[in-house]
Amino acid sequence: MADSLGELETLIILAVLRLGDDAYGVSIRDEIEERTGRRLTRGAIYTALRRLRAKGLLESEMSDPTPVRGGRAKRFFRPTPAGLAAVRRTTDQLDRMREGLDPLPSDG
Repeated sequence: MADSLGELETLIILAVLRLGDDAYGVSIRDEIEERTGRRLTRGAIYTALRRLRAKGLLESEMSDPTPVRGGRAKRFFRPTPAGLAAVRRTTDQLDRMREGLDPLPSDG
C-alpha cells in the first residue's frame, strides 16, 4: 500500500467519515462539492470508490432496494482500519508541510 493517498482519495475518505451511515456515492460527491467547490462527475467518484475498496481502504454494504429508487439498492461505504490509518497519515503529512507557512503566502 502507498504511504499516502491522492487528493481525491483523501477527500472521499474524509467525506465518508463526515457522512457516517449516510455515505453512498451521490452523498459523497455532494459533500465534497459543498465543502470544496470542486465539481466531480459520478464516474470519477465511483471509479475512486472502487479503487479504495480494492486497496482495502473502504468497505461497503448494499441496502435493501426501495420503491423510491425504482427498486434499486444503495451501496453504503465506511472506512476500514487501514483507510483510517491512511487518511490520518496523509493529513499528518499535509499538516507537516504547512508548518510554519501560516499564513500561506498570497499569490500576488
